[in-house]
Amino acid sequence: MRWDNLAAPPVEGVPDRAAPATPPLPLALPGAIVRTFDTPGFAGMTFYEVRAKSIINRVPGASRVPFEWTVNPYRGCSHACVYCFARNTHTFLDLDAGADFDRTVIVKVNAGELVRRELAAPRWRGSHVAMGTNVDCYQRAEGRYRLMPPIIEALRDFANPFSILTKGTLILRDLPLLRQAAEATRVSLSFSIGFVDESLWRAVEPGAPSPHRRLDAVRQLADAGFGVGVLMAPILPALSDSDSAIDATVAAVAAAGAVSVTPLALHLRPGAREWYAHWLAREHPQLVPRYRELYRAGAYAPQSYQRELTARVRIAARRHGLHRADPSDDRRPTGAPPPTAAEQLSLL
Repeated sequence: MRWDNLAAPPVEGVPDRAAPATPPLPLALPGAIVRTFDTPGFAGMTFYEVRAKSIINRVPGASRVPFEWTVNPYRGCSHACVYCFARNTHTFLDLDAGADFDRTVIVKVNAGELVRRELAAPRWRGSHVAMGTNVDCYQRAEGRYRLMPPIIEALRDFANPFSILTKGTLILRDLPLLRQAAEATRVSLSFSIGFVDESLWRAVEPGAPSPHRRLDAVRQLADAGFGVGVLMAPILPALSDSDSAIDATVAAVAAAGAVSVTPLALHLRPGAREWYAHWLAREHPQLVPRYRELYRAGAYAPQSYQRELTARVRIAARRHGLHRADPSDDRRPTGAPPPTAAEQLSLL
């Protein structure tokens, strides 16, 4: 991820009730404006407001994902998911992949105007644009910065197809815009719901809306006419991969009106691996040997485990009336990270 396309923003037009903060600027963000907010929902968080020079990013050619272009208006995420694969991107900003990722958010305040400008460029050919593929574009900060409405408006006005993957129920705020966009182009919406166990949610996704709130959002979007898919991710070994946990999640997804469910086992890339490992050792030390065995060869669980997990989710999906994509289709679900060659990493 490159960050040399960022520059400092002007001071005008900042959200209300903003107060300057004092943390030193990361070396990778010279001149960025630093903000904190006095509302309880942002306690302990710092926001670095920057003006990007570009916003529609090309996915590296080696990535096996079903899209080529992405828009990411934020870096860092208040969802604070202990397993988030994007954690290591914060180290490129001279920030850490742990607490900084959860509490220090980079905000590209000019994202909407940049999307409109880049869609209008003669070289742009109207390719599909994926959002929510790195960090959540509907995380808590979006309620204050409101970057998504102008992005969706631009995509609507240029009839440019796009997709959104999110855990954020704030997407419902933009439902009128999404319906307008769907009249002009193809709009694909997906929610990430790996499990419905609320105690597990509080432990591993403490800043994200609860699974039941996400399911309610799926229901509202489905009632509005959208075919909403659910990325059942991540499925956590020994924590949410039992038959009963899988069946409960798939049943809830089906009842919410989703059109599909796609499982994805936990993967542990550098950054996320260390943060998750420390959480696991603290909260579930008895599971450490199991994880060492599963992830001894790299970031991904063995193919045998992944295949078995997918088969069990597929059986549950059929039982509850959900249909999955053709298994011969080797594309990965929207927003899913691409597979990589085996890496020799240590877990604890």
